[in-house]
Amino acid sequence: MTSVPVITLNNGVTIPQLGFGVYQVPPEQTRESTLAALEVGYRHIDTAQMYRNERGVGEAVRESGLAREDVFVTSKLNNPYQTRDDALAAFERTLAELDLGYLDLFLIHWPLPTVRDYVETWKVMEEILAGGRVRAIGVSNFEPAHLDRLAAETETVPAINQIEAHPYLTNDVVRAYNQAHGIATEAWAPIAKGKVADDPVIKGIAARVGRTPAQVTLRWHLQRGDIVFPKSITRSRVEENFALFDFELSDEDVAAITALNTDARIGPHPDAMDRVNT
Repeated sequence: MTSVPVITLNNGVTIPQLGFGVYQVPPEQTRESTLAALEVGYRHIDTAQMYRNERGVGEAVRESGLAREDVFVTSKLNNPYQTRDDALAAFERTLAELDLGYLDLFLIHWPLPTVRDYVETWKVMEEILAGGRVRAIGVSNFEPAHLDRLAAETETVPAINQIEAHPYLTNDVVRAYNQAHGIATEAWAPIAKGKVADDPVIKGIAARVGRTPAQVTLRWHLQRGDIVFPKSITRSRVEENFALFDFELSDEDVAAITALNTDARIGPHPDAMDRVNT
């Protein structure tokens, strides 16, 4: 089986650099899809309360025959629950839905800077971490200004910042901030919701190295140091997305893909995201 590289987080916990995402996977298909990913070799599953499919992830991990400690599971705090009591109750629901005993990583899904106090939410996350049933805590969609506030007003540096990143939004300012402060970067929408499939630059590189545009783009992320978790409910695509470790891109290829950046977002800018109910 191909060995997936691991990244050591700032608290010593290790996370596989390649994972399987279940965003927009229907709850009734999550168990089967996640089981397929685990059979292929994935050992890192990324879900969220917002996705409403945590139960299927837990079922798949339990039925996989794998030891619990061999599968890294992430979930995220949903936007409506960013108060102390609500966050604590939401974390308990996540543990119950997954039914895996503990969680490896718990993230604040969005900072919601215009409608919530993410610093107070982060203090609750620190309390959850101290409780011992999650191994690491982090954030998602946080900008440097948000992270600066956490650093000034709280005690724990996030282990991870999960951000939108792909060839058309390289998000290098946030990535550089993360690196400078010991925060690992996870990239969501890593293949720009499939847009890379029609990109002539990426298609040209893919033809030359004998890979698909999606594989080339995921490999670009890995060589930049990003943690990625592509999703698919198609077994052949799940296998394709895992086949990233028997080829490399040249420095010129990496630079050519990076040069595609236009700062074009697929999702909202974190400073403008204020939808509490999702």
